Amino acid sequence: MQKNYKNKFYLYKILIIFGAQFSIAQYPEVTEKIINLPNFDNKALHYGYFLGTNQYDFKFEYIDSYYEELMYRDITVNQKKGFNVGLIGDLRINKFLNLRFEPGLYYNQRDLVYPEYKEFTRESDRFREVKSTYIHLPLYLKINAKRINNFRPFILMGVSTDFNLSSNENNSDDNASNVFRTTTKSFNYELGLGFEFYLYYFKFSPSLRGIFSLQNELIQDASEESPWTKNIINMFSRGLSLIITFE
Repeated sequence: MQKNYKNKFYLYKILIIFGAQFSIAQYPEVTEKIINLPNFDNKALHYGYFLGTNQYDFKFEYIDSYYEELMYRDITVNQKKGFNVGLIGDLRINKFLNLRFEPGLYYNQRDLVYPEYKEFTRESDRFREVKSTYIHLPLYLKINAKRINNFRPFILMGVSTDFNLSSNENNSDDNASNVFRTTTKSFNYELGLGFEFYLYYFKFSPSLRGIFSLQNELIQDASEESPWTKNIINMFSRGLSLIITFE
């Protein structure tokens, strides 16, 4: 009797192992990678939107005597984080190239701290607040790597135009009245690196962009002897933006 129980036990064991192996053989696709949105990149034109954060700086170029004769330090720029939001239009050129237009609204603030110029009579004269609200109009060439399952890296390069709604360019007041003025319109070049993740319903892409102004954005004060602007030849914006797109 004991021998029969042992035989039945081994038989059940063999049947369970065989059944498990048979079940796995019947469903090999369980181990295969699911490809999301397989035809998404074949679209000639598609749209989306983006959200992001940014941080801007100023690059100053001073008069020749600024360091040697006057022995001044650089103007310090305290950067504050801003935000950006906008739309995406993407035109497919081929498998590895896309042309993208990403109009958006960028908001940021930079606080300037001047050295202790002898012309300043109050401590508050050393500080200027520069708020910017840009209508940002960039055109990018997007260069794609080969897609790997649901992942694809890319780089961006392009040019952009900014319209600063907070520039104060046409304001008759200047730094004598605590108003720091910049140009309304500016031109930039941009470089970026990002990664695309293909999800079930949409494509999600984080990217890091560098924005570099190509023109002087400083509006000189009315007085040629203004301590806030007389030592500056050129002032260029430089920005770093983290963008998250949904397409």
